[in-house]
Amino acid sequence: MEFITKFFTECWIYLLISSIAAYLISSVNTSIIVTAVVKHEDIRKMGSGNAGFTNVLRCVGKVPAIITFVGDFLKGVISVLIPILLTISWSTPEQLMHRQLLMYIAGIFAVVGHMFPIYYRFKGGKGVVTTASVIIMTDWRVLILELIVFAIFFVITKTISKCSLLCAGLYPFLTALTRYLDSLKKFPTLAPVPETTPEFILCCFVLTFLIGIAIIIMHRENIKRILNGTEQKITSKKSDK
Repeated sequence: MEFITKFFTECWIYLLISSIAAYLISSVNTSIIVTAVVKHEDIRKMGSGNAGFTNVLRCVGKVPAIITFVGDFLKGVISVLIPILLTISWSTPEQLMHRQLLMYIAGIFAVVGHMFPIYYRFKGGKGVVTTASVIIMTDWRVLILELIVFAIFFVITKTISKCSLLCAGLYPFLTALTRYLDSLKKFPTLAPVPETTPEFILCCFVLTFLIGIAIIIMHRENIKRILNGTEQKITSKKSDK
């Protein structure tokens, strides 16, 4: 409890700056901008109505989808870089753990900004790509595990939403696993921080759980379609003919 109390009392200004900056940066929605330029339409009124990578791929094309992916990915990277730059001089184990928590919180606001962008009447995307960039910035080992799960499940289902939901559910547990292994000093050279504590691991779990549950909630319509068997799959043009 002392660790958490100390975090809020000593890091509140960094927390405030990181959160606001991450939200405002991630409120810039790449899919809306790209679709408006290419199609002169609102991506939120096309296909599934989602302002994200998958809907752009289906409704606008591969190149706009790639641009959307890069833009959404960079939002998470830049957002998490902010607390890193703000605390560049921090070096003690406790400070490094506090920095990690700031990075996770900035990541949460990056995802929220993508989902509920202030510039677009709070109607955005589902945050999957932005979450991926947050994961690689906070703990790249988790992203590798998530990508393995995603790839295997995608080969089986050919459905991005199913893979995204599975990865969202696993995110906090994989995070807790890697942080727990860090506490055992199993792979010290791979650890983002040199030391971990039970309180720190719990905080990491809770923060990543919030991101994961947000992703799942934003996929509620996909869940309905999955349950009634109408969810779209990603297939090649040859198989569509």
